[in-house]
Amino acid sequence: MTDDETTRSDGGLGETLQRPVDDAAEAATAGSTDTAGDASEFVGEDLVLSYSTSDEPVIDEESIQVPPGEVTALVGPNGSGKSTLLKGLATQLSLDLGRVLIDGEDIESLSTKELARQLGLLSQENVSPDSLSVEKLVEHGRYPHRGFFETLTDEDRDAIEWAIEMAGVEHLRDRQVGSLSGGQKQLVWIAMVLAQETDVLLLDEPTTFLDLHHQLEVMEIVETLRDDSDITVVVVLHDIEQAARYADHVVALNDGAVYDRGSPSAVVTEELLADVFEIEAEVEVTERGPRVTPLRPLHD
Repeated sequence: MTDDETTRSDGGLGETLQRPVDDAAEAATAGSTDTAGDASEFVGEDLVLSYSTSDEPVIDEESIQVPPGEVTALVGPNGSGKSTLLKGLATQLSLDLGRVLIDGEDIESLSTKELARQLGLLSQENVSPDSLSVEKLVEHGRYPHRGFFETLTDEDRDAIEWAIEMAGVEHLRDRQVGSLSGGQKQLVWIAMVLAQETDVLLLDEPTTFLDLHHQLEVMEIVETLRDDSDITVVVVLHDIEQAARYADHVVALNDGAVYDRGSPSAVVTEELLADVFEIEAEVEVTERGPRVTPLRPLHD
């Protein structure tokens, strides 16, 4: 596999994966803190999504409007449709009906490179040559900003350095990807997507299968992006407490439909945990968001 064949195993988005913010790129590289006033609006309208193996749509005429410059978490039990919804928003899964808009523009009207300069995706599974160095993998994030034979510019190198620093993988830059642990690889893939410098960043279960240390590292990156850039983030999370702690906005899905949406304190309730996750739990409001204590499973 050549460098240009580095891709996502679940959607072939090697070209559609890669930009912190267009006009704000210099400010982001310099570590400045812009407000969300320039952040992109990201909307999915009346989305219908299905797979060829299913008779009924997984998502049936649901809409989502993501607050600009904030972190929106998609939560729900297995099979609720959260990852399917994210794939539809990322164009990994074709829409049966509906449309996805960035700043009012239908993403279907954008070329592959135009879309990749606005929308970044970290999917659940990633594939790259094990012999590729970390720094070379992160360089792939600059694909949308370069011609096929163009060398790296100073702007490219600044973005790569910013992404490596943001992901905390400076000490890994010369290591081969194949030599890294699962948690280290996830941080490196995040660095690659950050180097893409997109206005909107989609993360599909970025903490799944990671140990607690690397989970916290990933979520700290998400928190820093929210606080120090104009990037609009949508993240699928299994851990309801992570969503409650790190997200500004929560969308809870159940059986392919939006059950509730709003602030973590409004959405993460004992009633939601019973109705959607089928557990009895206690929810305590804390300074870090709702704290969930699961008590027992509920049965029909």
